[in-house]
Amino acid sequence: MEVIVNAWNRNSIPWWLLPQGVSGAIKRRAGYQLFRELARHGPIPLGGAVETSAGRLPFRAIIHVAGISMFWRSSERAIRGCVRSALGIAREKGYRSIAFPLIGAGTGGFQPEQALAIMQDEAGRNEYDGEVRIVRFSRSG
Repeated sequence: MEVIVNAWNRNSIPWWLLPQGVSGAIKRRAGYQLFRELARHGPIPLGGAVETSAGRLPFRAIIHVAGISMFWRSSERAIRGCVRSALGIAREKGYRSIAFPLIGAGTGGFQPEQALAIMQDEAGRNEYDGEVRIVRFSRSG
Protein backbone atom coordinates (compact mmCIF):
# COMPACT_ATOMS: atom_id res chain seq x y z
CA MET A 1 0.00 0.00 0.00
CA GLU A 2 1.23 3.47 -0.80
CA VAL A 3 -0.88 5.25 1.79
CA ILE A 4 -2.79 4.23 4.92
CA VAL A 5 -5.73 5.82 6.69
CA ASN A 6 -5.79 6.65 10.39
CA ALA A 7 -9.22 6.82 12.04
CA TRP A 8 -8.75 9.96 14.13
CA ASN A 9 -11.00 11.71 16.67
CA ARG A 10 -11.34 15.22 15.22
CA ASN A 11 -8.35 16.36 17.30
CA SER A 12 -10.66 17.02 20.25
CA ILE A 13 -8.19 15.29 22.56
CA PRO A 14 -4.49 16.20 22.47
CA TRP A 15 -2.60 13.84 20.15
CA TRP A 16 -0.14 12.74 22.82
CA LEU A 17 -2.83 11.80 25.36
CA LEU A 18 -5.08 9.18 23.88
CA PRO A 19 -4.05 7.50 20.61
CA GLN A 20 -5.47 3.99 20.92
CA GLY A 21 -6.33 1.26 18.45
CA VAL A 22 -5.12 2.11 14.97
CA SER A 23 -3.86 5.56 16.03
CA GLY A 24 -1.92 4.03 18.92
CA ALA A 25 -0.32 1.44 16.65
CA ILE A 26 0.64 4.16 14.18
CA LYS A 27 2.08 6.34 16.96
CA ARG A 28 4.19 3.47 18.32
CA ARG A 29 5.63 2.61 14.90
CA ALA A 30 5.71 5.94 13.08
CA GLY A 31 6.75 8.19 15.94
CA TYR A 32 5.35 11.50 17.14
CA GLN A 33 6.33 13.66 14.17
CA LEU A 34 3.24 12.99 12.09
CA PHE A 35 0.92 13.65 15.05
CA ARG A 36 2.60 17.02 15.62
CA GLU A 37 2.10 17.66 11.90
CA LEU A 38 -1.54 16.63 12.21
CA ALA A 39 -2.08 18.99 15.18
CA ARG A 40 -0.91 21.95 13.05
CA HIS A 41 -3.90 21.36 10.74
CA GLY A 42 -6.34 22.01 13.59
CA PRO A 43 -9.59 20.12 14.10
CA ILE A 44 -10.69 17.95 11.20
CA PRO A 45 -14.37 18.41 10.35
CA LEU A 46 -16.48 15.30 10.88
CA GLY A 47 -16.16 13.20 7.72
CA GLY A 48 -13.09 15.15 6.63
CA ALA A 49 -9.51 14.10 6.00
CA VAL A 50 -5.99 15.52 6.31
CA GLU A 51 -2.75 14.16 4.84
CA THR A 52 0.55 14.03 6.74
CA SER A 53 3.89 12.38 6.25
CA ALA A 54 4.21 8.74 7.28
CA GLY A 55 6.89 9.28 9.91
CA ARG A 56 9.00 6.12 10.24
CA LEU A 57 6.45 3.95 8.43
CA PRO A 58 7.22 2.73 4.89
CA PHE A 59 4.29 4.55 3.25
CA ARG A 60 4.18 7.68 1.12
CA ALA A 61 1.71 9.36 3.50
CA ILE A 62 -0.96 8.85 6.12
CA ILE A 63 -4.45 10.22 5.61
CA HIS A 64 -6.20 10.97 8.91
CA VAL A 65 -10.01 10.94 8.89
CA ALA A 66 -12.51 12.23 11.46
CA GLY A 67 -15.00 9.42 11.85
CA ILE A 68 -16.36 10.01 15.35
CA SER A 69 -18.02 13.08 16.83
CA MET A 70 -17.14 15.01 19.96
CA PHE A 71 -19.59 12.65 21.72
CA TRP A 72 -17.55 9.59 20.63
CA ARG A 73 -20.19 8.44 18.17
CA SER A 74 -20.12 7.88 14.45
CA SER A 75 -22.84 7.99 11.82
CA GLU A 76 -23.32 6.61 8.35
CA ARG A 77 -22.84 10.14 7.02
CA ALA A 78 -19.51 10.52 8.86
CA ILE A 79 -18.25 7.12 7.67
CA ARG A 80 -19.18 7.88 4.06
CA GLY A 81 -17.61 11.33 4.31
CA CYS A 82 -14.35 9.86 5.61
CA VAL A 83 -14.14 7.37 2.75
CA ARG A 84 -14.95 10.07 0.17
CA SER A 85 -12.49 12.56 1.67
CA ALA A 86 -9.62 10.06 1.95
CA LEU A 87 -10.15 8.74 -1.58
CA GLY A 88 -10.31 12.32 -2.84
CA ILE A 89 -6.88 13.04 -1.38
CA ALA A 90 -5.51 9.76 -2.75
CA ARG A 91 -6.86 10.56 -6.22
CA GLU A 92 -5.59 14.16 -6.11
CA LYS A 93 -2.09 13.09 -5.02
CA GLY A 94 -1.90 10.18 -7.46
CA TYR A 95 -1.63 7.40 -4.88
CA ARG A 96 -2.30 4.03 -6.50
CA SER A 97 -3.28 2.13 -3.36
CA ILE A 98 -4.87 2.95 0.00
CA ALA A 99 -5.64 0.88 3.10
CA PHE A 100 -8.46 1.83 5.47
CA PRO A 101 -9.18 0.57 8.97
CA LEU A 102 -12.84 0.11 9.85
CA ILE A 103 -14.20 3.59 10.51
CA GLY A 104 -16.96 4.07 13.07
CA ALA A 105 -16.76 0.57 14.51
CA GLY A 106 -16.03 -0.05 18.17
CA THR A 107 -15.87 3.32 19.94
CA GLY A 108 -17.98 4.88 17.19
CA GLY A 109 -20.86 2.53 17.99
CA PHE A 110 -21.20 0.62 14.71
CA GLN A 111 -20.89 -3.14 14.45
CA PRO A 112 -17.85 -4.08 12.33
CA GLU A 113 -19.97 -5.68 9.60
CA GLN A 114 -22.20 -2.60 9.38
CA ALA A 115 -19.24 -0.20 9.13
CA LEU A 116 -17.60 -2.45 6.53
CA ALA A 117 -20.74 -2.52 4.36
CA ILE A 118 -21.04 1.28 4.43
CA MET A 119 -17.36 1.72 3.57
CA GLN A 120 -17.46 -0.79 0.72
CA ASP A 121 -20.57 0.85 -0.73
CA GLU A 122 -19.06 4.34 -0.57
CA ALA A 123 -15.72 3.22 -2.03
CA GLY A 124 -17.64 1.60 -4.90
CA ARG A 125 -19.38 4.91 -5.64
CA ASN A 126 -16.12 6.84 -5.79
CA GLU A 127 -14.08 7.66 -8.90
CA TYR A 128 -10.82 6.47 -7.37
CA ASP A 129 -9.34 3.84 -9.68
CA GLY A 130 -6.53 2.58 -7.45
CA GLU A 131 -6.55 -0.39 -5.10
CA VAL A 132 -8.65 -0.01 -1.94
CA ARG A 133 -8.25 -2.34 1.03
CA ILE A 134 -10.30 -2.27 4.20
CA VAL A 135 -8.63 -4.05 7.12
CA ARG A 136 -9.56 -4.89 10.69
CA PHE A 137 -7.13 -3.85 13.40
CA SER A 138 -6.37 -6.42 16.05
CA ARG A 139 -4.00 -6.28 18.97
CA SER A 140 -1.34 -8.95 18.80
CA GLY A 141 0.12 -10.53 21.86
